[in-house]
Formats: sequence, structure tokens, C-alpha cells
Amino acid sequence: MALRKGWTRDELIIAMNLYCKLPFGQLDSRTPIIIEVAQKLGRTPSSLSMKLCNLASFDPVLQARGIQGLRGASKADRGIWQEFYTNWEELGVKSEELLQELFDNVIPEEYQLPRQPKSQNVREIKIPKSQPTGETEVEASVKARIGQSFFRQTILANYNSRCCITGNPIPQLLIASHILPWGDYPEHRLDPHNGLCLARTQDAAFDGGMITFDEDYRLVLSSYLESFLPENVLEHNFVAYHGKQIRLPEKFQPNPNFLRRHREEIFLDN
Repeated sequence: MALRKGWTRDELIIAMNLYCKLPFGQLDSRTPIIIEVAQKLGRTPSSLSMKLCNLASFDPVLQARGIQGLRGASKADRGIWQEFYTNWEELGVKSEELLQELFDNVIPEEYQLPRQPKSQNVREIKIPKSQPTGETEVEASVKARIGQSFFRQTILANYNSRCCITGNPIPQLLIASHILPWGDYPEHRLDPHNGLCLARTQDAAFDGGMITFDEDYRLVLSSYLESFLPENVLEHNFVAYHGKQIRLPEKFQPNPNFLRRHREEIFLDN
């Protein structure tokens, strides 16, 4: 009998990258990116799909919804899951580097996650603009861009590429927004629990503290924003959603403590 091929650490990191960026319903062996990555790893699509479902068995959000992954997860699977959850900054970048290396650093459009229209120019998450100088700064800038790609793909995929407030589905208008600011909380830059999928107008208002969310994920308007009422554009973009719960993702729901800190530190009504 042929021995089963063990999973290397790098392969498990790639699998976790795919788990982050694929909806639970797309973890099966017919999903194109699973087929292609499995081939490049020298594995079958079924084996990679099974590994993703093993990882799903650790997901507390899926467990709370009564969704269970496979029960054959290994100690190594649990170890990779815990590594990501304790160090998103490093493992997010590492996983994206390994995935891109599989495709010689050019992932074809048909395998990009989430799937987007061709020839689009999609705005990424916001990173303070500066010109890197020196080898160390250039390397840091490259890693920031790689992490940016991982974070954006993860956030958009888990919110089904729709603004969690308005439902706007146009990729060019969607932002992978940080709850806790990029510059102030480097340890949470790539943590998907620190992300919201917002359309540009709602993202700018959230960053500026003009809106926030309460303990039940319901939209709250600041008195500053309300001081501009009545205005049709504000009625349409904000007032219509005031007090309504956002669309929650199926994985990596917003961290309540992060939202609390947004209310306390950024929201303009404090």
C-alpha cells in the first residue's frame, strides 16, 4: 500500500490562505482555484478540499452556526490555525508569498479571489503613502503590498464582495476597511476580524468617525453627520441604514472589542 503523502508546513500555510479567501460553500474539489493549486502541489483536488474542510473544523463562527468541517484534522492543522490567529501580520504575508510563488508571481484572472471583472482598476486598502528608501524600506513596502492583497481578498470574499451597510456590489467602489487604523495598530493590520467591506463613501465616514456600530453591529450616526441633515444624499447613504444591523460575514466576524475601541477612540460623539 502506498504511503500517504504528508503535508509540509508551507503547504498547510497555502491551504490556510485559501481557506481565508474562499466561502465555506466553495471548499469543494470542483472549485477552479482548488483544482489548480492542488495540481501545482502535486495533490488531488479532493485531498486539498479535505484539508480545507479540516481547517474549517476549528472555525468558531462556523461552529456557532452549526456548520462542522471534517473531523480528521491533524495536530499540524491545528498548529497552523493557531499560528495564523496569533500572528496574522506574519502569516498573512507568508501565505500570500507562497501562493503567488506557485503561480510564478502572476495569478491568472480566472484563479484570483474573489473573482472580479476583467481589466478593472480596483482600489486597495489604504496604506500611508511614502517613498521607500534603502533596501530595508523597499522590502517592508513590498511586504505591505503583499499583506494588502491578502487582507483585501479575504475581506471582500467573506462579505461576498458587497458593502456590509448598503449592499453595493461594484468592486471598484469597495474598500477593505480597517476598524482599528492601519498606522496605529500594526499588530492587527492583516487580522480579518479587524476588517469591514465598505463602499467608498461609507468607508470615508467610518474612518472619519462620522459613523460607527453598536454592540449589535447596528449603524450609529454621529451628531456631526446629523448636523448636515436634511440632505437627500445623506438620507440615501446613511439615514436609511441608521439602526440596522450590517451584513455579517460567514467567517471572521468583526471583533466586538475592536468596534468598541472605534466607538471610544474615533467616533466623533465621544
